[in-house]
Parts: sequence; structure tokens; C-alpha cells
Amino acid sequence: MLLFDIDGVIRDVAGSYRRALAETVHHFSGWRPDPGLIDGLKAEGHWNNDWEASLELLRRHGHQPLPAFERLVEVFSGFYFGGDPEGDPSQWRGFIGSEPLLVERSFFERLGGAGLAWGFVSGAEPPSARYVLAQRLRLVDPPLIAMGDAPDKPDPTGLLQLARALAACELGPQAPPVAYLGDTVADVLTVVRARQACPHQRFLALAVAPPHLHHDPAARQAYEQRLRAAGADAVLPATTAVVAALERLLPTEPEPLLSAPWPPRP
Repeated sequence: MLLFDIDGVIRDVAGSYRRALAETVHHFSGWRPDPGLIDGLKAEGHWNNDWEASLELLRRHGHQPLPAFERLVEVFSGFYFGGDPEGDPSQWRGFIGSEPLLVERSFFERLGGAGLAWGFVSGAEPPSARYVLAQRLRLVDPPLIAMGDAPDKPDPTGLLQLARALAACELGPQAPPVAYLGDTVADVLTVVRARQACPHQRFLALAVAPPHLHHDPAARQAYEQRLRAAGADAVLPATTAVVAALERLLPTEPEPLLSAPWPPRP
């Protein structure tokens, strides 16, 4: 089965989530962290939650007093959604409206048509995740674990939960391999910890550098090296290269990602 992160894998969030992070820090401190600093923080593997990452950057910059977490979330959501997160997406005026897609609906149609089980394990807020999957990609009822459904990555609980649901059996030697594609060290560490929690199940940690690094070869190379050092089995050039990568990694298994019969998406 093939599970995906969303941010940096399904959509480019350099101008939305990451921009909201930087603007939130600037709102409270007058200092705006640059993309390289945010990348460095993410590479530590502990800051998948952008609210907590914003607070950590304020702490490291020496800003005092730190804002109340609830107030920080309110400011961040104002930048990102620009409206009520639970309200009508057509009324949102925030950075979420400027997120390029990295795949098309046809990509998932091909996976579903081949009988491949797929789903999403993301730290994105549920309204944001649903917006990109259901409204922009027009996926019907996609299997999803989002923020609040499980502990934040790199805790593997959400990954294991969705893998069990899609496998329709207990994880272990009888279950198909579980491949997870993410764009951060935390995503890779999620797979590493899933192996520790379920040592008889085969897991593959796949990674891709976030899109904003693709025009900076040196920064991209350094970032990809951190992904490999964290335990990535393969670093891909793009999300759409995932099936070819799995064919290389699982050459002896004719149907490496099949689980229980999975109907093609309408």
C-alpha cells in the first residue's frame, strides 16, 4: 500500500504554510525567518507541527514573552486561511489560495485502477487537507489521517492506524508492504519508528525534497542527504516517480502494494 504526506508531496506549501509560519513569527517579534532557517528546523525531525515550529523559532530568537499558544494559532490561521477554517472555503482569503498542486487527479485514478491501496497521513489541519484532496483534486472520500486524528509525526500511530485499515488485516508477514512518501526528516522517522513498533511488517521510507528547493541544487542536495541520513530507502525526484521507485525496491513481488481489493476512485 502507498501512503502519502500532503504538504510538499501533494501540494507546494512554500507560499502558504511556510509563509504563514514566517509571517506569524514576524507578527510577534518583528523578525522574519528565512526559508533556509525553516528548512534547518524541519531537518531536526521534531517540528512537523507548524504552530509549534513558529513558537520554537520565537524561543530560539530570544523573543520574550512568548505568546500564548492559542493566540499564536489564531494569528497563524489568519495568515493561512484568511477566514473561518470550518467555514466556506470560497470565503478564505489567506495563503491557502496560492498552493500549486504537485500531482493531478489522474495520478490517483491510475493507482486506483491498478488496484493499489492508497491514502494520506498528514499533519495538516483537517479543513486544509480536505480542501486540497476533495475540492482541488476531487478525490471521493480519500482515506485520511490529519491533525488531531493521531499524535504528530514522527509518532507512527497515524501511519499504523491507516495501514491497518487499508490492509484489512493485522500488520505483519501476511500484510502487503507499506510505503510512505514524505518530504521531511519527521516523515522518514515516522517510518523508522513504525518498524520498531511493528518489526514483522515491511515498511519503506520514501522521500522527496520540497519544491522550493528544486531550483537550488546545493540546498536540495544537502536536504536530500539529511533525508537519507534519517533512514530514507529512496529519495525521489518528484511525487509522480513513486511507482517506478517501488518497482525498483520491490522487484520480486509482482503486486507489491496490493492489499484487500480496493475499488478505483470514481
